[in-house]
Formats: sequence, structure tokens, C-alpha cells
Amino acid sequence: MILYPAIDLKEGACVRLERGAMDRATLFNPDPAAQARRFAEAGCRWLHVVDLDGAVAGRMVNANAVKAILAAVEVKLQLGGGIRDAAAIERWLDAGVARVVLGTAALKDPELVRRACRNFPGQIAIALDVRDGLVAVEGWVETSGISAFSVARRFEDCGVAAFIHTDIARDGMLGGLDVAAMAALARAVDTPVIASGGIAGLDDLHALKAEEAAGIAGAICGRALYDGGLDLATAIQVIEGGPAAAC
Repeated sequence: MILYPAIDLKEGACVRLERGAMDRATLFNPDPAAQARRFAEAGCRWLHVVDLDGAVAGRMVNANAVKAILAAVEVKLQLGGGIRDAAAIERWLDAGVARVVLGTAALKDPELVRRACRNFPGQIAIALDVRDGLVAVEGWVETSGISAFSVARRFEDCGVAAFIHTDIARDGMLGGLDVAAMAALARAVDTPVIASGGIAGLDDLHALKAEEAAGIAGAICGRALYDGGLDLATAIQVIEGGPAAAC
């Protein structure tokens, strides 16, 4: 399993939202590149970066902040938020992003996702952002009426690197991860699942680690790291095993 520290970008800064609400953002670092360096120094191998403004606008808005992160660290970046056409996918992969995350495009332009998976094997993930069991799109503003299971099964055969399952109601609330829901999705598909939304502390990570055999390949953690409730080096030890310094 892999631990992905989250860097969510809003107006050029590193923030955390509550339940995905753009008007409920807490500023944690005005310098996302500096935040990336802190995470890298703690031993992470990946970062999960999201352009929140871009997710709502339908195009990348915080490109300069993403480029600054890429220049600041050598760890791998998983990037999502407002990437909805082939040119943008290719541009960010060429810029050094290791994996592009597509969410809205999976429902509104599925052929784009399939084509991207063919052209860039192992470098495309699908975000399953779930509210009351249904996938939300357009920066979590719209609910699709389609379940995460249905969306995941549609793309099982096209070589998606991972499904990122986020529980919107828990995201940023430090209320604990819905491990059972994450494990149920992981058992239903062959594609690896990355869990996100609500991680509060080590108990969540231990519970998630216990379901690794179900197909859970990673965990995205945000507010608990920023609030100090979770030490990143310790979290890496739990999720990835072995000394954090070796990651």
C-alpha cells in the first residue's frame, strides 16, 4: 500500500475543505511547494494534488502552483481537478506528473478515459467521489445518480491504474474512514482501489491495512496531517511497512 499526502489547491494556496464545500476552506499553507517539500522530507513516495478551482471551472486554474510543486520535489505526483481533454492529459504527463486523475470525464466523456488509458498505460486513475452512494461530478457540485460500483465496472477492462474512492460526507471532517465501503468496492473490481475521505488517525490506517488483501492499494490523507493529529512518518510506517526513511 501507498500513503498519499494530499495537497488541495485553491487560489494558489494549500487548503482543506469540509465535505468538498468551497466556502468551507481552511488555509494551511500559502506556499504549496514548501508544503510538498515537508511531505517529501518525511519520506512519502507520492503526493495527491488536486486543483479545486479547476474541478469547478472545468479547466486547470492552479497550474503555476502545480508546476512549482513539480520543481520542488522528486516524489511522484498524482494530479486531478479540471483535466477534461486529451491535450491537458498529455501536457501534464509531459510536464512530469506521474498519474492523471479523471473524475467528471469518466461520466461525461468515457471514450476520452478509455483512449487515455490506451495511450498512457498505468498513468490514468479514475476518481469516484461518492455522496450517499452516488458519484458526484463537476467539483462535487452535481450528483450523477450513478453508483460508484457501476462506474467502476464500466472501466474495468480499459487498464485504469486505480480507482480513487472518496466519501464526500466524511472528507475533511476527521470522523473516520468508511473502511467497509472501501473494501466492498475493492472486492468488487480487479483494479486497485485508493481510499480517501475522513482519515482521522492511526486506527483508520490500521483498519485499512487489514483490508489490503481485498485490493486496497493506498490511502489519501489530508486534514489529519495538517492538524497534527497524524504524524506522516508514522503513517507511512503503518501503511507501507518498514522504516519511513526507506520510502
